[in-house]
Amino acid sequence: MEENLIQEQSLIKRVVICGPESTGKSTMTKYLSVFFKTNYVDEFAREFLQKKWDNSKEVCSREDLLEIAKGQIELENIKIKNSSKLIFCDTNISTTLAWSKTHFDGFCDPWLLSQSKLLKYDYYLLLNTDVAWIKDDLRDTPNDREKMFLAHKFELDNLNVNYDIIKGSDFNKRLRQAVDCIKKSINFD
Repeated sequence: MEENLIQEQSLIKRVVICGPESTGKSTMTKYLSVFFKTNYVDEFAREFLQKKWDNSKEVCSREDLLEIAKGQIELENIKIKNSSKLIFCDTNISTTLAWSKTHFDGFCDPWLLSQSKLLKYDYYLLLNTDVAWIKDDLRDTPNDREKMFLAHKFELDNLNVNYDIIKGSDFNKRLRQAVDCIKKSINFD
């Protein structure tokens, strides 16, 4: 039996940037952290899966998902200790849920489902697919981005969390929209 993920307790507000591949999540996360003068958490899955690809040319398997979820929360716990008021997370367990269900015929490990209900985040930005898809070693769904967007939206609705959808093909406009949504939705007092 897997033990529960332990999320570092903090008064720091957690904002998750999520969405399908190649929608600018990592870039948005970094820019928001600069704008708000705080830390961000990298996407653990990207580094983990890139190493796997580089070593064996293998893609994500069902067995990788638990390690990805654990690695993501461990990174978050490290970064939150040196943050002020706010931290940005480049994905979280909701992304792992959406990815698992779409890539493994609806399968999602029951442990991941239970953990998703225990972890607490203050706000989410769901990035839309109205930007160009850019190929790399890990991206595999250029034609399924709308399906992935709907899977992410389903997970956020299912978790009953507060989120806004960021739209538009111009990055600067998307960034301004994200900043405005955060200022409107997060109480910094």
